[in-house]
Amino acid sequence: MDNVEELLTRGVENIIPNKEKLRKLLESGLPAQAGKKLNIYLGIDPTATQIHIGHAVPLRKLNAFAQLGHNVTFLIGDFTALIGDTSDKDSERPVLTSEQIKENFQTYKKQAEKVLDFSKVKVRFNSEWLKDLKFADIVKLCQHFSAGDFVGRELIKKRLQEGKKVGLHELLYPVMQGYDSYFMDTDIQLGGTDQTFNMQAGRVFQKDLRNKESFIIANGFLDGTDGRKMSKTWNNAIWLTDEPNDMFGKVMSLSDTLIVSYFTLATNASIDEIESVKKRLSSKENPMKLKIDLAHRMVTELHSKALANAAQNEFERVHQKGDTQSVSAPTLKATAGLTLTDALITGSLVQSKSEVKRLLQQKAIEQNGVVVTNDTKVSAGDILRIGKKKFLKLV
Repeated sequence: MDNVEELLTRGVENIIPNKEKLRKLLESGLPAQAGKKLNIYLGIDPTATQIHIGHAVPLRKLNAFAQLGHNVTFLIGDFTALIGDTSDKDSERPVLTSEQIKENFQTYKKQAEKVLDFSKVKVRFNSEWLKDLKFADIVKLCQHFSAGDFVGRELIKKRLQEGKKVGLHELLYPVMQGYDSYFMDTDIQLGGTDQTFNMQAGRVFQKDLRNKESFIIANGFLDGTDGRKMSKTWNNAIWLTDEPNDMFGKVMSLSDTLIVSYFTLATNASIDEIESVKKRLSSKENPMKLKIDLAHRMVTELHSKALANAAQNEFERVHQKGDTQSVSAPTLKATAGLTLTDALITGSLVQSKSEVKRLLQQKAIEQNGVVVTNDTKVSAGDILRIGKKKFLKLV
């Protein structure tokens, strides 16, 4: 598979207006150093402090374009974050202050460096141009769209039908994102499929104001460790900042059905290597071996090979040889009358009593190696375990 074909297929759900037009454009400028350099960007609103490996899927695509020599921009939506995108939300986002946005961004670049080669990537902030727009400018930009375009979106329509508030400011978000694309004279926008409507706004501006065809590459989503969409709320995310042992353990807890998609979207494995993984699975090889390979590769790429080796050794010692007494784990001081539920919440292994109740019903909690199904008293010396990767020692 050639570089262009991989760019247009790996992790890609949709290309607008179509794949063949974009293929011709890319092939006309290969190598980019000697031919046409395209303007390509990915925008991220710093509405949280961490980047998980699902967020990193388009970062990897951006990096692939950078390696080919194109003009690549990592855009920080410090101005658009003041509104907040509700494309994948069933309610308004809380409005962030400029101070909160700055605080959230402090570690963004450091995290993204695990995936992006910033020596080949420009970093820009959309406040550079959006803060200078006058009201008359915004009115003119809005004339390119109708309110029906916005309210016809599935989630917005659902909120309106349920009587939930849809803020007037939310209508401006796609216009602002579209203006980002226009201002940077973008040839290709990268983003998740949930961003398609907003990215289409950029195509409208390029077409209406420059009579220029631009493209969208919409990537698929990487499921969380429990098979649902990766989310902090559901505690199913693998973060770029996860410690090696935690990252290794989370990968090992994945369903076997996610192995191929994680090799494809969460690693730099070649297409040939991914095909080999598929063959190993179809030949009935033990999926545990494949997950060990996957976990080792992910920790190697996001940390180092030495730390990946150490994490694998720790996992095998604890989970395959049963050495829980010497496991490295957070500790919590045991107090009189302390219950399992209170210990798990105080020790930050879970977020609520309802989560403990659900895990007990699923027989996912162990106390000193024995599965428990009811809330019990705990004491110093006990080791609590949730699933395969979470431990808490009581001292």
